[in-house]
Amino acid sequence: MLHSIAKVVVDLALDREFDYRIPAALAGQVHVGSRVAVPFGTRVAQGYVVGLATESTHPKLKEITELLSKKPLLGDKILELTRWMGKYYCCPVELCVKCALPEVVRKAQISWKERQYARLGTIGDADFAKLQKKAPKQAHVIEVLRREEGMFVARLCESADTDAATVKKLAEKGFVTITDQTEERDPFGGEVFLPTEPLKLNTEQQHALDLCLAQIAKPQSPVLIHGVTGSGKTEIYLQAIAAALHAGKDSIVLVPEISLTPQTVERFRARFPNQAITVLHSHLSAGERHDQWHKIHNGESHIVIGARSAIFAPVRALGLIIVDEEHETSYKQEEAPRYNARDLAVMRGKLEGAAVVLGSATPSLESYYNAQRGRYVLAELPRRVDNIKMPLMRIVDLRQEAIRNKGVHVLSSRLHGAIQARLDKREQVILFLNRRGFATHCFCPRCGYVAECPNCSIALTFHRQHNRLLCHLCDHTQPVPKVCPKPDCRDPAIRYSGMGTEKVESALQKAFPKARVQRMDADVMTKKSLYREIFNAFRVGKIDILVGTQMIAKGLHFPNVTLVGIIHADMALHLPDFRAGERTFQLLVQVAGRAGRGDIEGEVVVQSYTPFHPAIQYARQHDYRGFYDQEIEFRQQLYYPPYTRMVALTVRSRSEGKAKFVTETIAKDLAQQLTGFKAIVGEPAPAPLARIQTFYRYQLIARSERILELSAAVARAITGRKWPDDVTVSIDVDPLSLL
Repeated sequence: MLHSIAKVVVDLALDREFDYRIPAALAGQVHVGSRVAVPFGTRVAQGYVVGLATESTHPKLKEITELLSKKPLLGDKILELTRWMGKYYCCPVELCVKCALPEVVRKAQISWKERQYARLGTIGDADFAKLQKKAPKQAHVIEVLRREEGMFVARLCESADTDAATVKKLAEKGFVTITDQTEERDPFGGEVFLPTEPLKLNTEQQHALDLCLAQIAKPQSPVLIHGVTGSGKTEIYLQAIAAALHAGKDSIVLVPEISLTPQTVERFRARFPNQAITVLHSHLSAGERHDQWHKIHNGESHIVIGARSAIFAPVRALGLIIVDEEHETSYKQEEAPRYNARDLAVMRGKLEGAAVVLGSATPSLESYYNAQRGRYVLAELPRRVDNIKMPLMRIVDLRQEAIRNKGVHVLSSRLHGAIQARLDKREQVILFLNRRGFATHCFCPRCGYVAECPNCSIALTFHRQHNRLLCHLCDHTQPVPKVCPKPDCRDPAIRYSGMGTEKVESALQKAFPKARVQRMDADVMTKKSLYREIFNAFRVGKIDILVGTQMIAKGLHFPNVTLVGIIHADMALHLPDFRAGERTFQLLVQVAGRAGRGDIEGEVVVQSYTPFHPAIQYARQHDYRGFYDQEIEFRQQLYYPPYTRMVALTVRSRSEGKAKFVTETIAKDLAQQLTGFKAIVGEPAPAPLARIQTFYRYQLIARSERILELSAAVARAITGRKWPDDVTVSIDVDPLSLL
């Protein structure tokens, strides 16, 4: 029976499905997931079919104007996932559907790239001999084509050191045939990878793999692999994917940072040389993203690697989802829908009957708590492969350092000496500081003036390379003052305090003038190719010291790195966020894990003003379980996640009074909605970052053990409300940052 009604969501964030009649001309062609044009008010809107029916409760229905995609762009299970997202994260389902489709696919303004392709035609030995005498350039083209089945004309001209006119002459003679052919825009095209074989696993690795294989065969619970850095988690992933492929199933691999993608792709392509491996992340060009997505959609790719949006990859037969470094905050989207790709992976695995594997040296407390309660299957890898020792971590007390050296320098004497020792042995060093720029603030020592952003409630950062003050929240920039700007002061002794990666780089160049130093942060990474270029240069030893922010902190494997220095371990430790200790512990362990991954034992030097803080002391011992036990007790006492679930509401307005009033109104309504079950609604208060981009921000935090009821109550308190002009309300379910 043909359906005559299509349920459509339009790209307008109305959080409703609309019924449209399917015209007779499109009967049987409109499916769930189809992209359609529909009349909406006085205009034509684009939408997606999310359901089909034979009748509607509405008597007068408009007809679908046009079918925009010949085959559905969204499968049933992805649509089911987007519906769940809408309810769970309190956001319109249209936004969730948008998330599931890259913009280049939604707008369909880019198509496949057609280029001229040359193949060898009919040419006898006599004709070829004549060409060699009379037209040696043409003969050389024939020689090149004889070594290949065919080539794009542009590449043929390059290989034969000739031009398109020469190839055209050969085509006119019938010696070469030229046709139009689709050329894939492959972000890793042209790279050659040496094939690798599966490695022999140790006892713990084999046990972890067996747990993964059991879930691939019969999915029941996610597997959490808690393995120390260098314990061989990637090898388990590779062998699990091989098993999924053998069973005719597809795999999705999520990595937290774009910078990790090149190294991950290299390892996966080397292991699966005959598989089309696709990548999906934000640094692809529009054409590359179009081609990669459609390869997956057409069933031509069975392994997908990417950042958080890759969780929506339209694979045909999903059998395995791997979330590497599952604790990473970059899996959480910062704008609506504020989803966590790790949690979506667990839900998509449940909906599609696929195995889900989460891996980390420092699992999030939520995941480890789930494993302790039996919701996840836990696999522990407590040692590095090949009995490589964990790096020795030394803590430098910067308070004592300041007394000894009459002030604090970028490099403590211990770190300076350790760097020199490693450079003398031709070994490599990584230095980590999670703040870019040269100095964190510019101030007047006479009157106490601090240069602050006019739009945000933070100090401006000094960037010496451009000699400007910059806001890292809104990108406001202004010149560096030559004297104190306060009219009653005007002191010329303006100074800079604090430090960023630019200052560390400068200090290294002065201290070690012969060393090759490379900085890696958002200021340097202006081209997408720079990630690969810098990592390749570091791998082959063209860089001695790599300085960077968190993009160099995890997942990277460089056997010649024997020293890691953490310049300021307290950077995030004292932020007004209950996860500050967990973040610091994770970052220290992850950065330390870059050291000593080869034959030489690694060393880590941690500089800190609070050396006896539990996060630093447990990290020093690589003791995750000790940190977890201490931290989980603190969370339980304060009724914080993972013992409860949390929703954060943020109200923004250019009027502080309006922001405060609306937040107080929501707090009263929400308290009424939550009567009947245990929940805590905090007091409305300015957000820790009280002003960003000229908007005042007020915050309301709600906690409960029952997240679905809490989300539903929040939705009821917010949905359909008319707020004053210039007021926006955002909802963050399971927030990872309260700043």
